[in-house]
This record gives sequence, C-alpha cells and structure tokens, in this order.
Amino acid sequence: MSRAVSPSSGTAYGLARVCRTWRVSRATVHRHLSPARSEPSRRPGPVGPMPDAALLEAIRATLTGSPFHGEGHRKVWARLRHKGVRTSKRRVLRLMRDHDLLAPSRVGAPRGPRNHDGTIIPEAVDTMWGTDLTTTWTGEGQVAVFVAVDHCSAECVGLHAARRATRFEALEPIRQGVRQRFGGFAAKVAAGLSVRHDHGSQYMSDAFQSELAFLGIASSPAFVRAPEGNGCAERFIRTLKENLLWVESFDTVEDLRRALLAFREVYNATWLIERHGFRPPAAIRAAQLPPAALAA
Repeated sequence: MSRAVSPSSGTAYGLARVCRTWRVSRATVHRHLSPARSEPSRRPGPVGPMPDAALLEAIRATLTGSPFHGEGHRKVWARLRHKGVRTSKRRVLRLMRDHDLLAPSRVGAPRGPRNHDGTIIPEAVDTMWGTDLTTTWTGEGQVAVFVAVDHCSAECVGLHAARRATRFEALEPIRQGVRQRFGGFAAKVAAGLSVRHDHGSQYMSDAFQSELAFLGIASSPAFVRAPEGNGCAERFIRTLKENLLWVESFDTVEDLRRALLAFREVYNATWLIERHGFRPPAAIRAAQLPPAALAA
C-alpha cells in the first residue's frame, strides 16, 4: 500500500503516511519485512572471557553448588566473580532468562506514599533487630518458627521452633542473640539495641515487653497494616522457607530445631547481601566489630 500512487498527486503514499492512517508502528512493519534470523540476537560487542555455552555451564554449576534455592542473577554473578569468572550482570541475566534459570518472583502493584516510608537499615550491627514468626509442619503436627535478624547485616541472630506460639517461646530467638552478641544475660546488658516487631499478641504481651525492658532493649513496633516496616524479618522468613521449610521434612520438633540452628550457621557464612557488596552477614559483622569483640 505504501508504494501505491495517489491518483490526485501522482506520488506514492509512503510508509509513514500509511502507518499513521492505519495506526501501526513503522518498527513493527520493518520487523515483519526483515528476514528471519537463524541465530538468536545478542548484544553487540565482545563476547567476554568465555563463550555463552561455557558461561552457561558455569552458571548451572554455581546454582547446583549453592546451598540456597531461588538465588537471582545478581547473586549468581557475584558468586562467579568470587570464583574468578568475570562477566557482566546483563549477560548473566540474559543467559538465565533464555534458559529458564531465573528464580520465580511476584510483581506487586505500585502504591503511593506510606507511613513507613524511609529506611529501617541502621549503619551499625546490634543497633536494631527484627523478629517475627511463621509456621510449618512436622510429624508431630504444626510448629511455630520464631526468628530474629539484625537489620544492618541481615544476620540471623536467633532461630527457635516450638509446638505452641506463646509469648515465652517468642523470646527465645532474642535470648539467643543477646547471649551470643552481648556476652551474657543480665539487666541492661543490651542497652542501645531496639527490636522491631509486629502487633502480634506474643510481642505486645506484658511478658515480652517486660523482658525487653529488663535487657535494656527498646521496643519498636512496626506500623499497623504495614509489614514493610518489619521487612528484614519478613525477607529472612522467605529465604528460610525457600531453602529449608518448603524443601525438607522433619519427623519431630527437635529435628526441626537442630536443622534451624544448622541453617543459621550456613546462612550467616554464605548468604550474599547485595547492599553490602555481595558479602555474607558474618563478613559484615567481622568488618565492623574489633577482633576482641568477635573472640568474646
């Protein structure tokens, strides 16, 4: 049609006029007119230190060797760099996308300003911890799993499993962290620390709040109906589910409790935190605290 001649002007209509009249993009027309490619398109420029096939094998080996499930292309890229394989994030993303290796993700609807807008990430460790609970199943029935996470380093400071989700069981991850990070359990031993929690009955109870006050910990409840305010604990629970609770089964609560403690050590030593330059939580703590404090 673009090559047809107008009877009034004697000139061809032209592609631009035809596309404008039919409301079709010219790029779409050119794409359909161009011959089909025998090979998939790739970004122009040098290939890199290895061809795509070799890099794909390295990516698969990295995913297989990682102790975690659901790691995205950024952490795969970081683990490749740790092994001496230097390439770009975009190339890793392209290969993982083309071969269905990306972790599934949910895309939420955009929302306007919320009352929790700001940051919950402090500059130093042992400044704010987040705590929350989830549930799972064992051979003995449903079990509550309580967590405590450092907001700065994303380090898991406490994990606990119990048959009943009581206010006393909710305190156990906090007690674990206080004993290990502050060297004991006494009045005001954790002064300067605050704990972020939701408005669950366990966390708002007098027993929970009184023990926080005894330890010198400030209570920091998140905003109502704003789970993002407790996002550090929520994100850790997602990692815990994807790498332990949803992929392994346990006969007893004690089996689950031991597995949680083992997972805590693996997570703190090997899970990569992007905002800290793809370093694990234990390395972030080691970089901030003096050697004497780490030895204690």
